Amino acid sequence: MSQTQPQVQYRDDYQPPHYWIDTLDLDIQLHDTATEVVAISRVHRNGEHNEPLVLNGEQLELLSVSVNGIETTQFEQEENALVLPQVPQEFVLTIRNRINPSANTALEGLYKSGDAFCTQCEAQGFRRITYYLDRPDVLARFSTRITADATTCPFLLSNGNRVGQGVLDDGRHWVQWQDPFPKPAYLFALVAGDFDVLRDSYTTHSGREVSLEIFVDKGNLHRAGHAMDSLKASMRWDEQRCNLEYDLDIYMIVAVDFFNMGAMENKGLNVFNAKFVLADAETATDDDYLDVERVIGHEYFHNWTGNRVTCRDWFQLSLKEGLTVFRDQEFSSDLGSRTVNRISNVRIMRGPQFAEDAGPMAHPIRPDAVIEMNNFYTLTVYEKGSEVIRMLHTLLGEQAFQAGLALYLQRFDGQAATCDDFVAAMSEASGRDLTRFKRWYSQSGTPELTVRDAYDADTQRYTLTVQQHTPPTKDQPEKLPLHIPLSVALYSEQGEPISLYLNGQPADAVLDVLENEQEFVFERVPSRPVPALLQGFSAPVKLDYLYTDEQLTLLARVSLDEFVRWDAVQMLINNTVRHNMALLQRRQAPVLPRSLLDVFRCTLEDSGIDRALKAEMLTLPDVNSLLELFEQANIEQLCEVRQHLAKELAEALIPAWQQAYEENQTPEYRIDHDDMARRALKNTALGYLALTGDQTRVADQFAAADNMTDTLGALRAAVRGELDCRHSMLTQFEQKWRNDGLVLDNWFRLQATAPGADTLARVRELMTHPTFSLTNPNRVRALIGAFCQGNPAQFHRIDGAGYDLLTEVLTTLNDSNPQVASRLLTPFIQFRRLDDGRQSLIKQRLQQLMALPSLSRDLYEKISKALD
Repeated sequence: MSQTQPQVQYRDDYQPPHYWIDTLDLDIQLHDTATEVVAISRVHRNGEHNEPLVLNGEQLELLSVSVNGIETTQFEQEENALVLPQVPQEFVLTIRNRINPSANTALEGLYKSGDAFCTQCEAQGFRRITYYLDRPDVLARFSTRITADATTCPFLLSNGNRVGQGVLDDGRHWVQWQDPFPKPAYLFALVAGDFDVLRDSYTTHSGREVSLEIFVDKGNLHRAGHAMDSLKASMRWDEQRCNLEYDLDIYMIVAVDFFNMGAMENKGLNVFNAKFVLADAETATDDDYLDVERVIGHEYFHNWTGNRVTCRDWFQLSLKEGLTVFRDQEFSSDLGSRTVNRISNVRIMRGPQFAEDAGPMAHPIRPDAVIEMNNFYTLTVYEKGSEVIRMLHTLLGEQAFQAGLALYLQRFDGQAATCDDFVAAMSEASGRDLTRFKRWYSQSGTPELTVRDAYDADTQRYTLTVQQHTPPTKDQPEKLPLHIPLSVALYSEQGEPISLYLNGQPADAVLDVLENEQEFVFERVPSRPVPALLQGFSAPVKLDYLYTDEQLTLLARVSLDEFVRWDAVQMLINNTVRHNMALLQRRQAPVLPRSLLDVFRCTLEDSGIDRALKAEMLTLPDVNSLLELFEQANIEQLCEVRQHLAKELAEALIPAWQQAYEENQTPEYRIDHDDMARRALKNTALGYLALTGDQTRVADQFAAADNMTDTLGALRAAVRGELDCRHSMLTQFEQKWRNDGLVLDNWFRLQATAPGADTLARVRELMTHPTFSLTNPNRVRALIGAFCQGNPAQFHRIDGAGYDLLTEVLTTLNDSNPQVASRLLTPFIQFRRLDDGRQSLIKQRLQQLMALPSLSRDLYEKISKALD
């Protein structure tokens, strides 16, 4: 560990800056190893004080400092800071410094992605470009002049509008950009390189024409069309649903291969991981197409919820991210299948997010303390944050919610705001008291709802007793009751919906659960009902209700809420897994209950169910999600139970799987939601047939496939079914796509998640593949991340060999890219549900990492909490 222990920062310690910066003029002379930056800031003091001006800076070679045009030596260089002890009330500050983009393997600040220069400044990357007040509440108007070699970098891009350009005598050229909107430094962007460009335009609802440009690596122009369509759909949706219009003359997207994140919403110039831009039928799956649409939408929607109104400090990160995730989820739901999108969101919540809530890094969506801000780009901040926004939408309704959003954006346009500001605007616009609801922002952990019921036939009254409890977390041992919207419906035993009456009046489906325990007495209930609880996953909670298999079977068949139909099947599966784990403990063989088999058969045969929903209903939860059902479980036994269940369902329903496979062929590939649903169901059926040894169908589909969805559907089935044909199929795939990193990532991922005992050895072998590099986050996630998070049986080998692999990779990445290392660490810190032996092995590896002589802040924060 480093000599100096990293310091904790607390949300309650927030203080406004001692100085403001009104404008920043940048002159950047790009060179691979010696880029020079001149930063001219107009600074003024905030209030009356004599505090020094302290600027953030990391890995910078300082060349000179000038105040009001006069060079000065009245400054001190401290660790990661430049301190000017005496400055005027208002002044112009000029700083010259040099940086080395080629050596920047952390991919923060200015770095090289292949032959191109690009930036990533969120959260604190701008300080790697020049000394500055690198905090989100300092908003300035940026002007940027970029100069570079005209041959290698014909395109020079930055934020705002292009206002000037020219050619120099030495073979270099320059472009000047000006952003009319004030922004924090984390939204600064620069890209310079040689690209193919897809150009289009969009006319806003006020009649303004906006130029649209998407920059991709040479040869990939044919794969950018879907991204352009998604961008225009995003602009149209934001106008129609939220009355929000784009505000610049140009909107640019650049796709790069080396990127720590998915994408970045820099004002007017979004930098994207190429994975979320490039798509065509031959190289991208249906899921890839949907991901491109979703991420393009997410970054575009940030233009208002994140850029025009930003967050005051990084503890307020969910202010922009939770809100914008909700917006991109609504966008995807309005354009596609609302139910399937909801199921996808809930899978994330019930799996990795609930695990995060139960682990050492548990935190509220608005954290109270942090060591390394990059560690709070979490599922809690993003996904749970979006669920909190969704609950607000549920409680207020669409009209009041949009009124609250409009008030918030109007009130704080051009400013840095807080989560409290957002909730206050929602409360004011709707007239609702949201005081208790605000606890969702400050309380960590996953609430648990225990629901019990009673029926009085004489009075026709049906009583639901609801108790809420949030288990203590390391950061918060004491919990308070929350405002939980609980959406319910009642059905007769014949499957007919029953109208809701409370206190003699027709009742809304959403119940306000406010106290630790509440009773809701429904009237005019003619017979004992079957309750559908937590419709649409109306709150991010765990539900405890003692459903019988018969009740779940009924809900899976008749519920008017499609999410409930899917969830009923999930609960049947969960009950089966719990029962079979108990059988294994007693050394008895696992079984497939008749009720679950019948539900699968009826689902397959029901022509009235949407095919995409049907595919989701027939998909078993992954092992990591099933692990959340237990306080502690043996991972080998859990994998055995899941695999047994999958094979039994496959064998018992062979004719039905075959029929589903044959009936859902598509004659040609189209990006059409009905066709996508057909392919989803067809490939689900193929996966089960592979478990029965049906090698012919798998091999035939692989040979005949004209699209990546069917190609990977067959390859995945072969690998997971351990069919002999998988070896030749993997070889063919690698030979065809070895020069396309994004496509080959699928090849890495499939082999990393293969069920065989030789998988770990294969992963080590693949680390020497010519296209694999620990410096490329996409390759690392595809191979190492997929193995550690997507192959629990082999990663959690009892000999600890999987743990050794991750420890070696983390040791390397700790020095080169701590941000990627920190995200790979997740399976090492979420170990509490594993058996004692594996917990001990993991703790040994964590102690080994903790002893590294230069442990990064990113890893230190998580490891220290896990070991405490």
